[in-house]
Amino acid sequence: MELRNQTTVKEFNLLGLTNLPELKIFLCLFFTVVYFITLVGNISIIVLTRIDIQLQSAMYLFLRNLSFIDICFSSSVSPTLLDTLYSEETHISFYGCAVQMFTTVSFGTAECILLAMMAYDRYVAICNPFLYAVIVNKKLCLQLVASSYLSGLLHAVIHTVVTFQLNFCGSSEIYHFFCDIPPLLKLACSDTRVNEILLFIFPSIFGGGSLLIVLASYIYIISAILKIRSSEGRRKAFSTCASHFTAVSLLYGTSIFTYVKPASMYSKEQGKVLSLAYSVVIPMLNPLIYSVRNNEVKAAVKKVLHKNQLFQSAAFSYRFCRR
Repeated sequence: MELRNQTTVKEFNLLGLTNLPELKIFLCLFFTVVYFITLVGNISIIVLTRIDIQLQSAMYLFLRNLSFIDICFSSSVSPTLLDTLYSEETHISFYGCAVQMFTTVSFGTAECILLAMMAYDRYVAICNPFLYAVIVNKKLCLQLVASSYLSGLLHAVIHTVVTFQLNFCGSSEIYHFFCDIPPLLKLACSDTRVNEILLFIFPSIFGGGSLLIVLASYIYIISAILKIRSSEGRRKAFSTCASHFTAVSLLYGTSIFTYVKPASMYSKEQGKVLSLAYSVVIPMLNPLIYSVRNNEVKAAVKKVLHKNQLFQSAAFSYRFCRR
């Protein structure tokens, strides 16, 4: 389908989080640090899971892709957020707004589905440990990862096309810090009932379907863990799922409250806060959650740091001897 520009609006004005100058400075510094931590944390996870031979299982393939999605998701929103805090006015072109919506919906949907795949992975690992390598093989993992990206692309195409075929003939001010669907529907002059229906149906299918997979997986996981007689065994089993369950709760909680409801119930302030949570804060927290709660990742980090210390010591000794 081809986008048709039926609007008199050539660009949009993003109003951002606040108009208070003193608060803007603080928030700009704060979210700059958040974005930096997001990039460093997720790039570190990608590098660690690529170079460490102990982190080559299916779980870490999913985690590597989750980190990649978080980088892309945050990078599609954070620069615009920082621009709205740094500049007096932030303008984004009509097609630039469409591209931003496409990327945020695409990567947001892909992350929801990938988390469901990770829940299935944990279900097989705990409920069928002896068949884990057979069931969750490399081919299946690649198919599951590909399906998450393809679902995200499909979801993004649908919403981007139907949204930007609307007629925007009034105000160009978006009461948000990026081009999200609900605030854009508020600006449309034409009938948005089809958009509102699609905004309810597709997030319910992709997000709700993924959530059902997560819940079903954890019902079986908890049932299997409770059958373990050893308290140490139960503790280890719970610890393998704790980080994933935390990440799932944060993302699904904020996303459902944002999208799975009628546009008439959309609150501008609530929408901005929830959007900050799932698009800016959660991508920063994910690598922290998975590294703090995962003993294998912590061991890999210590190994890298130890090798770095040995390298620095050897380099220092070499320079000292040359003198």
